[in-house]
Amino acid sequence: MQTPRNGRRQFVLGALGAATLATTSSRLFAQAWPERPITFICPWPAGGTADQSMRALCTVAGRILGQSIAVENKAGASGMIGSKALASAKADGYTIGQIPISVTRFSQLGTLQADPRKDFTYIARTSGQTFGIAVPASSPFKTLKDFVAYAKANPGKVSYAHAGVGGATHVGMEEFASVAGIQLNHVPYKGGAEALQGVLGGHVDALADSSSWAPHVEAGKLRLLATWGDVRTVRFKDVPTLRELGYDVVVDAPNGIGAPKGVDPAIVAKLRDAFKQAVASPEFKTVIDKLDAPLLYLDGPDYEKYVNTVYQKETVLIDKLKLRELMKS
Repeated sequence: MQTPRNGRRQFVLGALGAATLATTSSRLFAQAWPERPITFICPWPAGGTADQSMRALCTVAGRILGQSIAVENKAGASGMIGSKALASAKADGYTIGQIPISVTRFSQLGTLQADPRKDFTYIARTSGQTFGIAVPASSPFKTLKDFVAYAKANPGKVSYAHAGVGGATHVGMEEFASVAGIQLNHVPYKGGAEALQGVLGGHVDALADSSSWAPHVEAGKLRLLATWGDVRTVRFKDVPTLRELGYDVVVDAPNGIGAPKGVDPAIVAKLRDAFKQAVASPEFKTVIDKLDAPLLYLDGPDYEKYVNTVYQKETVLIDKLKLRELMKS
């Protein structure tokens, strides 16, 4: 007759065996991964600056991993449709994607039904964007000083185009306006391309956008008053930053690579290594140089810490700029 003690021993041994089998199976799965192509969700339309940089990374990373990485564009809601799709995907390493840093803002505003602090696996921060304030070449504003002086004398009369309420261009411009002590009239468009056309068409006084303005500045159609990065851009080295001009505002909206929460750590390690090499590749450098995008690499754990820090800053900024009220208006 089996004693209770022997029964407990068999139960423990059985549980240990099952745990060992599960661990072994997981290890073997991770070693074999990837056995088929990987899907990469880009939350922006094809052809845009983020899309171009992500495709370059995926080409190189796929080569390193020995499987193709197919980019799937899931645009809409300022990048949040694609972000939600990524957070909701199966955590098997076969679905990864770009995580816009604006997830830290939109999750708190309710546009994204996911929490960036617990619903993503962070692989790498890659590059930023070059934002700036541009006006038509015929504008009376020759410098940012002119722009601010007129806005102070005429509260709410200077209008600017941006790519959507709550996005980086809108929030960055409002943060600058707050620091400068001016009131501007923001005009939201469905994206940067439409905002650019609004300014070129003379419907709005200024443009707040990433480097969509660059070719038009070079062609003499627009005048770049300031950029928003930590340092001046190489291509527009004569144009000062906001910080240089006395406004302590830096906006670079870094792009990053992530996956759903719960991906096998061994697979995450492979992804981190592949994208670390891809970010350092000549192919990627060529693309980001063309886009005036600064290299802002961080490995997965440091990238996750950065996201958590930005989340806390956004909490303060949302209240300061009354973004919840603006989103409802």
